[in-house]
Amino acid sequence: MDPDGLIQADENVDLLQKKLSPRQRNGRTTMLAATGGVDTEPESQYNEQVPLLSSNSDSDGEDDANPRPMWDEDYSEWDGLPWYRKPSVYWLLIPFVFSAMAMGGIMIPKINLILSLICREYYSDQALDPDHSVNTPRLGGSVPDECRTPEVSARVATFTLQLSLISGILSAIIAPKLGALSDRYGRRKIMMITNAGSLCGEIITIFAATYPETFNVHVIFIGSFIDGLAGSFIASMAISHAYATDCTPPAKRNVIFGYFHGMMMVGIALGPAIAAKIIQVTGNVITMFYLALACHLTFITLLIFFIPESVSKSRQMKARETHKMAVEAQQRNGAPDWFTQLRQMNLFEPLKILWPTGRGTSVAVRRNLVLLSAVDTIIFGVGTGAMSVVAIYSIRAFHWDVEQQSVFIAIVNSARVLCLLVILPVITRLFRGKTSSPRGRPAPKTGMDLFELSIIRLAIFFDTLGYLGYTLARTGPLFILSGTVASMGSIGSPTLQASLTKHVPPGQVGQLLGAMALLHAVARVLSPTFFSLLFAATVGKFDQAVFVVLTFMFGVAWGVSWLLKPGVRLEAVEEEYRRRESSLRPDLAQEPLISA
Repeated sequence: MDPDGLIQADENVDLLQKKLSPRQRNGRTTMLAATGGVDTEPESQYNEQVPLLSSNSDSDGEDDANPRPMWDEDYSEWDGLPWYRKPSVYWLLIPFVFSAMAMGGIMIPKINLILSLICREYYSDQALDPDHSVNTPRLGGSVPDECRTPEVSARVATFTLQLSLISGILSAIIAPKLGALSDRYGRRKIMMITNAGSLCGEIITIFAATYPETFNVHVIFIGSFIDGLAGSFIASMAISHAYATDCTPPAKRNVIFGYFHGMMMVGIALGPAIAAKIIQVTGNVITMFYLALACHLTFITLLIFFIPESVSKSRQMKARETHKMAVEAQQRNGAPDWFTQLRQMNLFEPLKILWPTGRGTSVAVRRNLVLLSAVDTIIFGVGTGAMSVVAIYSIRAFHWDVEQQSVFIAIVNSARVLCLLVILPVITRLFRGKTSSPRGRPAPKTGMDLFELSIIRLAIFFDTLGYLGYTLARTGPLFILSGTVASMGSIGSPTLQASLTKHVPPGQVGQLLGAMALLHAVARVLSPTFFSLLFAATVGKFDQAVFVVLTFMFGVAWGVSWLLKPGVRLEAVEEEYRRRESSLRPDLAQEPLISA
C-alpha cells in the first residue's frame, strides 16, 4: 500500500477530529479506518447523547442537573442562562398536579350540577302543563329526591354522553394539529391554548349554574365545544409529554412520563376528596368550579411568565422551514381547491407518521410504531372505559356500598402511584445507573432498548393477570387483590410512550404524540360505550364476560409485544434532518457527517 496514501488518510482523520467538539470526540465510538476513511462499525456510531452537529460547548459529558437531550445541537441557546430560564420537566410537574386535582375535583360535582339543572328544566316543563302541579326543585348543594326519577336519570345520561362526544370528537380532530404546531411554534403556546379552552368551559359552567333562569342547561354544550376545540386534556397531556421529551435524555423518559402519570393519579385521587370537603363546608357545589378556574388561571400565568420554552427558536425555525417546503411542494404539484380538500379530508391522516415510508424506514420500524401505539391505545382505553364497569360489577357481585367502593378505589390508585413514583424509578436506576450517559462509553442511539421492552412485557403481563383475577374472583378481598395486581401494569403506559418518542427525530415528536392523542381521543369515546354495552348485554347471564374480553385483549397485546424489535429507528431521517440544518446554517455546511 502507498505510504503517502496512509499519511494523507491519517491527516484527514486528524483534521476531522480537530473539527469535532470534545463531546463529539468522546461520543464517537468508531474511528474511521485509515484506508479510505471507511467506518468499520456503522451501527454503533449513533448514541443517545451525541448531537448530529458539532457543538460550541466545551463541556465534557452531561450536566446531571440539566442533561442535554439527543439531537440538542441548538441547546447552546440556553448555555449561560440561569436555572430558572432553562427548560426542565420539573417546571410542569407541580402545575400538572393542580390541573389533575381540578379535573378530578369537578367530575362528581359537574354530574350533580347537570343533574340538578336538568331536573329543574324537567319540572319547569312539567309545571307548564295544567294537568301537573309540581314545585320546581331549587338548585343547591345536594340532589333532591324528586330528581332521582328514571326520566331525569335518562336525560342526564343522554346529556353527559353528548358532552363526551362533542369534546371527544373535536379533540380527536384538533389534538394532532396542535401537536404538529407545537413543533413549529413551541410547547408553551399550545399548552396555553389547551388550558384556555378548559378555562372557558369552566366559566360557561359557572354562568349556567349561577343564572339558571337566564342560561339554559344546554349552554354547557358550548363549553364542551370550546374545550374540544382547544384539544381538551388529551392534547394537554400529549404536549406535556412532548415538553418532557425535549429536555429529558431518552434513557430517563419512561421515569419522567411515569411521574406525569403518577401525578395525574395523585391529583385525580385527591381532587374528589378535597371537593367533598369544600362542598361540605360551603354547602354550594359551584365553589369547586371557582377553584378549578383558579387552577387553570394559575397554570396559564406560569406558562406566560415563568415556565421556559423547551423548543428553541432555531429548532422552531427549522420546523417551520420544513413545513413551508412541504406546502410549496404540494402547491407546485397542483394543490386542490378548498372544496376538494374538504371532501377529501381524512380524520386519520395524522396517523401516517406511524407508517413512515421512504429512505431510512424499514419493516421493523413501521411494525414497532404500529404495535406500540396499538398497545398504548388499548391500555388507555381500558383505563378510561372499564373502571365504571368494575364499579357497577362490584356493587352487584359483592354488594359493596359507597364506603367499600371508596376503599377499593383508594387501594388501587395508591398501588398505581407507588408503581409510577417509586418502583419504576428504582428499577430504572438499578438497570441504567445514576446518569443516562456514562462518560466512559456512550450508549448507542438505537431507539427502544431491551430494558424498556422488558418493562412493557412485564406490565402487560400484570394487566392480563389482574383482569384474569377479576374474572375468577368470587370474594371481595380477592377482587381487591386482583385490582392491585392490575395496577402494577401502570408502569407500561409511560414506558410505551417514551419508547415511541425514541423512534422519531425531535422535529416530529409533537406530531407523533399528536397522533397518539388522536388515538386516545377515539378510545375515550368508543371504549366506555363498548364496555358499557357489553356489560349491559351480558349482565345476569354471564357477569364476568367483560373481564374475559379484557383478559383476552391484554393476552393478545402481550403476545404482540414479542414481535417488537429493539434497536431500530429512522436512521436516514437523521441524515436528512442534519442536511436541512446544514442548509439553514451555512457555517456548518462543510462539517462532515459522523456517520457513513
